[in-house]
Amino acid sequence: MRKTAFYPRLAAQNIRRNKQFYFPFLLTCITTTALFYILCFLTFNQGMNVMYGGSILQSLLGLGCVVIALFSTVFLFYTNSFLMKRRQKELGLYNILGMGKSHIIRFLFFETLFSFLISLLLGLALGILFSKLMLLLLCRLVSFGVPFGFELSTQGLIYSSALFSGIFLLILLSNFLRIQLSKPIELLQGGNVGEREPKTKWLPAILGLLSLAGGYWLALTTEDPVQAMALFFVAVLLVIIGTYLLFTASSIAILKGLKGRAGYYYKTRHFIPVSGMIYRMKQNAVGLANICILVTMVLVMVSGTICLYLGAEDSLSTRFPREITLSVGNPTGNARQVLTEAAGQAVAGSGLEMENIQDYLSLGLYCTRQGDAFTILNPNESDFIYTVFLSASEYEGLSGQSASLTAGEALGLVNMQPLGESFSFLNKEYKIVRRLQDFSATRQVSLATRDFCLFVVTDQAFAEILDDISERRDSPVWHLAFDIEGSPEQKLACRQAVDDAIAKALNQGAEHNSGSYDYARIESRESNRQETYALYGGFLFLGLFLGLVFLIATVLIIYYKQLSEGYEDKERFEIMQKVGLSRREIKQAIHSQILIVFFLPLAMAVIHIAFAFKMITKLLLLLNLSNTALFAYCTLGTIALFALIYGLVYILTARVYYKLVS
Repeated sequence: MRKTAFYPRLAAQNIRRNKQFYFPFLLTCITTTALFYILCFLTFNQGMNVMYGGSILQSLLGLGCVVIALFSTVFLFYTNSFLMKRRQKELGLYNILGMGKSHIIRFLFFETLFSFLISLLLGLALGILFSKLMLLLLCRLVSFGVPFGFELSTQGLIYSSALFSGIFLLILLSNFLRIQLSKPIELLQGGNVGEREPKTKWLPAILGLLSLAGGYWLALTTEDPVQAMALFFVAVLLVIIGTYLLFTASSIAILKGLKGRAGYYYKTRHFIPVSGMIYRMKQNAVGLANICILVTMVLVMVSGTICLYLGAEDSLSTRFPREITLSVGNPTGNARQVLTEAAGQAVAGSGLEMENIQDYLSLGLYCTRQGDAFTILNPNESDFIYTVFLSASEYEGLSGQSASLTAGEALGLVNMQPLGESFSFLNKEYKIVRRLQDFSATRQVSLATRDFCLFVVTDQAFAEILDDISERRDSPVWHLAFDIEGSPEQKLACRQAVDDAIAKALNQGAEHNSGSYDYARIESRESNRQETYALYGGFLFLGLFLGLVFLIATVLIIYYKQLSEGYEDKERFEIMQKVGLSRREIKQAIHSQILIVFFLPLAMAVIHIAFAFKMITKLLLLLNLSNTALFAYCTLGTIALFALIYGLVYILTARVYYKLVS
């Protein structure tokens, strides 16, 4: 009985004795377990089925579950490797004193079992405790006022138990394999093996700079929001590769350059950190790169999702310039008049009034451009410029200004590429007599496309263009848009009344042969508000959630790094004290080294954000958010808040490090 209880007691004693290492690890396991359970609880909550936009939220939260599962697996393996490295000397001593590898494996099994049970039970308890609070927060973010009933998520319990059981099982097998393949002398020396002075590797350093420059170049030169979506992940991959190569190769070259400057290197506050970092740079560089990538992810996710949420109303106003918009494809006969009267009667019947009416017919085409020559896009071509044609009479009615055009003349507006004195379309030449600077009917289109043109031509020329493309599927679209003032309920009721009136008028028109159309679509700002807030609120919730996970990971990596370096530097600083170095000089050297370790990744992350700013604003345009100033404020605010948290972590870890080495 005593023999059976020996290994569990030894495992429990080891966890208590190494609490400086185990407590942060267990705290991280408990937190990730709780967060994973909460996301599963929200994803599979029955209330999602009755929430407007609930399917969107479930998809976003399900994606968050996958991200946290993958990240937890990788990160817990990372922290376990640190724990095992610090304990190699202890395990080697057990082996030398007569404890065989099978005995070491037994108490490692109980250590892993205890860690798993503590992490799972406390993590699930914490998750269950805060799941209701997180649910209320989510409902608040998505503007959903119906309260959900409290429930215990069976799926959350099962998936959390399965995930972390699998992670700890893999960790246990990894530790078993490490012990089985190692020799006692390797275990005794494993915690003290330092890095040899690395050589300057110019090829990786150059490749890192080129990779980073390539990612920055893509971020700065991409103009088309759709193209930005496709190239964003390429740019991210290049920046990640460049960051790792820059820290591992270029940093060594920089440190050796500092070592070669006698006036800088042979000072107490510079000599110790520079010499120490050179000898451990291979290990340090990977850790610094990990911190930099994690910090960048936190800053991008949090600032982007906060901007989306705060700019939801701007996004709605951009996507829906008027409260209600009716779009009818290729209307003929008196369809426009009939539908306008039907919409007016429906609005009046709802007790409201049509305001800021916008009524026009336009033709939108995807074209290719060679110089000032435009041709209709072929199916196998991907590079296009969206081109809108408007007749002079429609322009005058919409803008209230005279077009004053004669045959062969046009007004022009271009979004990106400059236009000459004339242009050609379908082999017909048009002279630009006046250039338009802005036009309300095109603002939404210009946000989502890199190249955009608007041409106003005579009524005769517009009719000829329609005849020339009559064999194609392209057709003109009539837009009737207007605002209404009232409560959200009145606006929703009015939208439904207009929808019913338009459907009735179109059916009657078809019966009496008074007009025809290809399609009819009605959109309302108010009816899309809840879906927009569900989407952006879900983004914000997930961004803050994942940001918290990555922040915890960043802090833990920094903490373990300082512990590791503190133990490695302890003997070196004792020698320095014996040869005459004062405690004040040692403290200055410590702060100099920690400042480099801490704030270099943060500074690099801020540089990444600065170069990515333009590309991220293009991605936000795809979500109809054009408020660049808002995103700038959110980014600066997020950086300031994160820097404050980062500074607090610096103060805490500097004390831990100084206590170890002094």
